[in-house]
Amino acid sequence: MPATILIVEDEKNLREGLQEALQSPSFRVITAANGFQAEEMVRAETVDLVISDLKMPGMSGLDLLRQVHGFSPTIPFIMMTAYGTVDTAVEAMKAGAYDYLTKPVNLDQLELLVARALKERDLERENVYLKEQLQKQFGFERLTGRSRAMEKVFELVRQVSNTNSTVLITGESGTGKEVVARTIHQQSFRKNRPFIAIHCAALSPSLLESELFGHEKGAFTGAISRKKGKFEAADGGTVFLDEVNEIPLEMQVKLLRFLERKELERVGGTESIPVDVRLLAASNADLEELVGQGRMREDLYFRLNVVRLKLPPLRERPEDIPLLVREFIEELSRANHQREITSITPAALRALQGYSWPGNVRELKNCLESMIVLAKDPILDLDDLPPRIRPVPAGPPPIEGEVNLKKLEKAAINAALAQTGGNKKRAAELLGVSRRTLYRKLEEYGLER
Repeated sequence: MPATILIVEDEKNLREGLQEALQSPSFRVITAANGFQAEEMVRAETVDLVISDLKMPGMSGLDLLRQVHGFSPTIPFIMMTAYGTVDTAVEAMKAGAYDYLTKPVNLDQLELLVARALKERDLERENVYLKEQLQKQFGFERLTGRSRAMEKVFELVRQVSNTNSTVLITGESGTGKEVVARTIHQQSFRKNRPFIAIHCAALSPSLLESELFGHEKGAFTGAISRKKGKFEAADGGTVFLDEVNEIPLEMQVKLLRFLERKELERVGGTESIPVDVRLLAASNADLEELVGQGRMREDLYFRLNVVRLKLPPLRERPEDIPLLVREFIEELSRANHQREITSITPAALRALQGYSWPGNVRELKNCLESMIVLAKDPILDLDDLPPRIRPVPAGPPPIEGEVNLKKLEKAAINAALAQTGGNKKRAAELLGVSRRTLYRKLEEYGLER
């Protein structure tokens, strides 16, 4: 797959000239006219190298470098400037620039720099990939986010993991409570012992006791042999009770007794069996409210609520959505469906960030899986979004005063650019004109600026 190079330059002729000079079977070259547009493009798709002008209106090359390295620190930057001073070069390198070129740009020197930067980028990517695989196997698995809310979750996970304390994980459905439980187990000294998840709502009251504590042969009809329960099977490890609020009251008494004594009796048995397990529990219901309603024992609630870890809903951390989208695109397009989906447009990403996600991370993943399966192009766009998420296209703004052709054209161009997130190629397609015609109209009406 060709490496993607992003050229950021406010001078149109230089921007297009560099694009033409670098374009090749090995390089996919994309361009941005300013730092804001460039930042959106880097957030929306995989960029391997940025070549940016240092002095630009609005957002300078240094500002862009700092912004991009804030969320993707491994992307190399090559800075260009007409101000070839030592101080400027030092400032750029201190900020994290890979290297520095003065204008007019020497194309041979640029090509050498590009080749060297991409080679080093490949080595760094390989190292990052190996670290990520180790982290997934032994660390924070799929717990993703850079928002302040998720940083608090990470910090609490680090604090409680290597203890024996019971943790009650709360949050809406789909926020990743089981992922957090698995992460706590993997970070603990019990990580080499079993982790057993039990979904309490999926078991009938008659089966739950046998599932948790096991049974002796002949304890009930169908008990043709002795069976160890989940607690006994997890000895030395961790048991995760999901939807703990669904446990019937009569079973809550037995669970509380087990938690206090660390001993169990199999159904139909009389022997007390000592078991060493750590309990993690999760609920998407308000347990305090259930206590008030008499549907949960207060003493069990206090025993479970030693440490409370509340997961934020996805709508409260929209800044994490680009990270999750990128992760899910990579996982679903290549591993599950063998689809070469490479990225998502800024407009589609903004639509995903603007949706409320009542089903949280689980709903986001299912949405992207549907988009990837049905997509016709390698880049996901607004047309690929489910109807419930797809924004309603805004019509051209009202035109005040006398209606004339120029005003209509300007309004239509502005509306098309807004709908495509500034993507001129797609805007031209929407308008039914060639890109050359669109560029000419942009210059004619001063919209390029």
